Amino acid sequence: MKAVAKKSVLSGHITVPGSKSHTIRALILAAMADGTSHISNPLPSNDCLSTAAAVRKVGAEVDFGEGENSGIWTVRGAGAGLHLPADQIDVGNSGSLMYFLCPVLSTLKGDCTFTGDESICRRPVNHLVDALCQLGANARCINGGETPPFSFCGPIDVNKKLITEGALSQYISGFMMAASRLNGTLEMELWNPKETPYLTMTKLWLESVGVPVKISDDFKKICVTGPVPFKAFDKAVPSDWEGVAFPLIAALISGSEITIDNVDGSGSQGDDKIVEVLQSVGADIEWQRAEEKLIVRGGKKLTTDSLADKELRVEMSAFPDAICALAVIACFIEGKTVFADIDICRKKETDRIKAMTSELTKLGARIVDEGNQLVVYGDGGKSLHGGEVESFKDHRIVMSMACLGLGLNNGESVIVNDAEWCSVTFPHFFEVMNEIGAGFETR
Repeated sequence: MKAVAKKSVLSGHITVPGSKSHTIRALILAAMADGTSHISNPLPSNDCLSTAAAVRKVGAEVDFGEGENSGIWTVRGAGAGLHLPADQIDVGNSGSLMYFLCPVLSTLKGDCTFTGDESICRRPVNHLVDALCQLGANARCINGGETPPFSFCGPIDVNKKLITEGALSQYISGFMMAASRLNGTLEMELWNPKETPYLTMTKLWLESVGVPVKISDDFKKICVTGPVPFKAFDKAVPSDWEGVAFPLIAALISGSEITIDNVDGSGSQGDDKIVEVLQSVGADIEWQRAEEKLIVRGGKKLTTDSLADKELRVEMSAFPDAICALAVIACFIEGKTVFADIDICRKKETDRIKAMTSELTKLGARIVDEGNQLVVYGDGGKSLHGGEVESFKDHRIVMSMACLGLGLNNGESVIVNDAEWCSVTFPHFFEVMNEIGAGFETR
């Protein structure tokens, strides 16, 4: 599917879907629990549906609800009956599912194989395979390289310390969840922790079901003590900050005023830092925390003039998923924006640094991939023009490029290829945005 975006003015209220990160954690913990859990406001995206299919294979039951129960997923947990699947686990496009569920299943005795779609099977998993081997599982990539499919034979041994890089947070979160099933304390030593808000998110989830977790202030030492056979729970999934980023930048880019409702103020999602980043260059964003809403008023000049050295510097390691949205809006900021600590951004659905550099350049942006940092020389969007861009089947690239089109001059448009991939985290993105005036066309 192709999406066409052109100059538009937005207005009204918008609510983004529930958080993918929270939904997948909720599903896996509910599958591990004893009893029936109810998850309200889940994200019905491809990754979350893949997670539901996977936990069904290991002993849980999932009911998506309908009628008056629409929007509430009911999960009958496997509890002590959690078991290895009869065949391989296909995670689809979900790295979170792969990294979370694999360590949990490695606590069981026996063989298990994980695979996924074309994108997943290009992602290196050597760090995960090494961690499994350190803890006593026999793990290997089946094709002899560093990418899925991979297999392992458990169980892992809690009496061994895990020493690993930790730049990708997802597999660390997976071992934190797995430790709740082990007899003793799993100690993890991370020598380069990144994406640390997601580790905090996992800690909060585990503590909510009674699992003791200790994380050092620098996130280099994590201890989780088990076994804790926890009970089922009823919890609501907060809105997705990674999804909030797109209508937020869209309003600023198009000079519009909108209200984003049901905004998560818990601090459990690192991407909320985007508000502070954009306010620092003059964005008019009012966060009414008590009312759980953001009021975004576009039209105000965005500039780095008041900042040190007249440049905006953003450390991306804590919220790397925001790089696509931020790279786009940096083109509309007058001045130099430097995105630092970006290595983790290269290890997602695609190398997002390389992808954003190539596609934004096509549209007239002055953007430079310097290896260890990405630099955007913004001019208020004046140099941007229309064109056709690739999404690389990456949901965040789809949505960020579509939002860019809203700020072009009259008569210009952006065509985004493979636009259907937005459904990975924001189902019906184009329809929802059109309800506030985006005017996206799909064909």
